[in-house]
Amino acid sequence: MSMSLSDDSSSSYGGEYKNLKQISRERLLHEMLRSAKTGDSKSTWKVLIMDKLTVKIMSHSCKMADITDEGVSLVEDIYKRRQPLPTMDAIYFIQPTRENVIMFLSDMSGRKPLYRKAFVFFSSPIARELVMEIKKDTLVLPRIGALREMNLEYFAIDSQGFITNNERALEELFGDEENNRKAVACLNVMATRIASVFASLREFPFVRFRAARSLDANTMTTFHDLIPTKLAAGVWDCLMKYKKSVPNFPQTETCELLIIDRTIDQIAPVIHEWTYDAMCRDLLNMEGNKYVHEIPGRNGGPPERKEVLLEDHDPIWLELRHAHIADASERLHEKMTNFISKNKAAQIQHGSRGSGEMSTRDLQKMVQALPQYSEQIDKLSLHVEIAGKVNSIIRETGLRELGQLEQDLVFGDAGMKDVIKFLTTKEDTSRENKLRLLMILAAIYPEKFEGEKGLNLMKVAKLTNDDAIAINNLRVLGGEPDAKKTSTSGFGLKFDMHKKKRAVRKNRAEEETWQLSRFYPIIEELIEKVSKNELSKEDYPCLNDPSPSFHGTPYAGSVTQNPPAHSIRSRRTPTWARPRGSDDGYSSDSVLKHSSSDFKKMGQRIFIFIVGGATRSELRICHKLTGKLKREVILGSSSIDDPAQFITKLKMLTTAQELSLDDLQI
Repeated sequence: MSMSLSDDSSSSYGGEYKNLKQISRERLLHEMLRSAKTGDSKSTWKVLIMDKLTVKIMSHSCKMADITDEGVSLVEDIYKRRQPLPTMDAIYFIQPTRENVIMFLSDMSGRKPLYRKAFVFFSSPIARELVMEIKKDTLVLPRIGALREMNLEYFAIDSQGFITNNERALEELFGDEENNRKAVACLNVMATRIASVFASLREFPFVRFRAARSLDANTMTTFHDLIPTKLAAGVWDCLMKYKKSVPNFPQTETCELLIIDRTIDQIAPVIHEWTYDAMCRDLLNMEGNKYVHEIPGRNGGPPERKEVLLEDHDPIWLELRHAHIADASERLHEKMTNFISKNKAAQIQHGSRGSGEMSTRDLQKMVQALPQYSEQIDKLSLHVEIAGKVNSIIRETGLRELGQLEQDLVFGDAGMKDVIKFLTTKEDTSRENKLRLLMILAAIYPEKFEGEKGLNLMKVAKLTNDDAIAINNLRVLGGEPDAKKTSTSGFGLKFDMHKKKRAVRKNRAEEETWQLSRFYPIIEELIEKVSKNELSKEDYPCLNDPSPSFHGTPYAGSVTQNPPAHSIRSRRTPTWARPRGSDDGYSSDSVLKHSSSDFKKMGQRIFIFIVGGATRSELRICHKLTGKLKREVILGSSSIDDPAQFITKLKMLTTAQELSLDDLQI
């Protein structure tokens, strides 16, 4: 067995177009698990050994049944005591850490190894000295069937989304200025994992990043300002190594990567997003994609709890997840009525009410009465139940009115007075919702939260010290330690400070039928600019571009010393006419159109990476723009957060002592 540390070169991805999740799944199943079927072990079952991280990488891309189909009969944790299975082969899918290598060597060395042969796959590049350590062990060497770098160290959370699983990035990078050690370590991990996405997809990107905002001579740039710069340099270093080591890795640019951070848009993480997907995560207590619902017990017994996964395998979910909640509910009722009209027995059950509304209770009765249709009704009634739950929470909490105010604030149709009026008349609004409203206000009118003014607002809203910390940290995140005379939002919309009402978004009303869906995340404009090649070179420099302006900047040193030698031609992206009709990428037809035949005509991929957590609305925008721009847009981030998670993380930015809480006695 040759010990070359190589990627499996047999899988250059020709043929039909596959999305990020499909490619990740196929690499894990075929390139890794299937390749371990060597001559004499074709018929035997194997053990798969993983660590805490790789088991999650695996579970984001593959189901247990997929793994079993590839001949794995047992999945083990490398850190648990394991029974010796000396007649079986083992596949190790592990991070290339010293601890993991030591564990693997102790498994396979000595007179009685735990397994017959070991096929070892590392999730990211392994250090030379660790390879030497493995090669030094002459007993282990002949027992190794493969030693490879898979370069797949990210979670595919969606067909077009991945996270690097740096759950504490916000706190480690934007928190304590003094302790940069944690921050540098965090960025290194993030860079390695982002680069592994490009190794997996065999893509070499133009790397662009948001430059530090204050690069004039008088102001010092802080570590915070340079986060995208430093991350871009880290990703670039990894890519340069891949260019030399990964077979079939492209030598010229094939796609675009834009690196930004959470400071660019502080409203998206807290505003209410009104799509079915986002509402489920915001209002229901879901764990990841898991929804727990009660189904009527058998034969009149007590109700049973059942876990369901809301994910790509569910066609109804796929069709409705990005629809406005009202639209999703309407479409569900249509589907139900449709089912009933085509089905005699269902009509009898439905009674003589003709086309009257169906309640969840009616549906459950119907499932009990028509067991033979339970499959069809099950999926449908699940979604009718979920949408019903979401709608009743919206009604009970008066969320529509709050949502309207949030949108109006963002578009400059409401101001301070309207917020005060809302807080004083709608006193039963939940604390979290009032906090989110004030956070939106703070992102638009930071100066309203200075000193006394801030305290008064907090009093009116009846919020706590804890909430004050969240608002303060949002302002810190936006670089608002002192009142700036002219405030600028993340992408250069200048405000007139004297104006009573400020718009931080321009109206794109022609696209939206729902009042509550006017809001769009800033990345929508950025991605469109990337696609049209209209991003400012000053604000978003490109590392592939050996232009003189680049090396004159304070961060030239932190970027690779020798720019790439090959010439860079500016690539013209074809501008595709927007399809006629209202194909917004969300209707069920357009879901089907995303099949591989449609992707054949796709332009180059666009990757956008947000340091510090991404939102559901940002993921939705990537799906929407993929249809509109005819280019697959892939969102990456350190994590994906619903509003409550984001607020919790934001509160951890500062320690309580730093903010003298006496100033915040409310």
